[in-house]
Amino acid sequence: MNNFINRPTSAFIAASWVALLAGAVGFIIGLWNANMPLHEKGYYFVILLYGLFSAASLQKAVRDQLEEIPVTQIYYGLCWASMAVCIVLLLISLWNADLAMSEKGFYIMSFLLSLFGVVATQKNIRDLNYLRLQTELNPRQIRLDESTSKQDDAE
Repeated sequence: MNNFINRPTSAFIAASWVALLAGAVGFIIGLWNANMPLHEKGYYFVILLYGLFSAASLQKAVRDQLEEIPVTQIYYGLCWASMAVCIVLLLISLWNADLAMSEKGFYIMSFLLSLFGVVATQKNIRDLNYLRLQTELNPRQIRLDESTSKQDDAE
């Protein structure tokens, strides 16, 4: 794994959580206020949950491969297929839905925002955990590296 993982800034961590919550909560509020049967609302809610899980799982599989953690090709392929399936299911159902174009656009944008938010949040959690483990395993080396980089910057 790359030893140059920087700690995510507080602003990026906050923006990731805001994107996730704004997308997911916006999607759910849209469903709550929608004039559609309950089973249709349930279908869209399940698509949201499926998409969030697929995106987090795909991000984990990609990151595992980058860190040279073994990931089977079938799991990696299923993650991509699952991500594609949930997006296609949403698009097909919205195409056939009896909704205004603005409502369809709202659902698509809030869905994509929540997918981005879950990927960014998962990345932040993974980066922070990696840095925490590195600090616990070798705190002296990290302090030495920081002091060396500060000296290099001063010169």
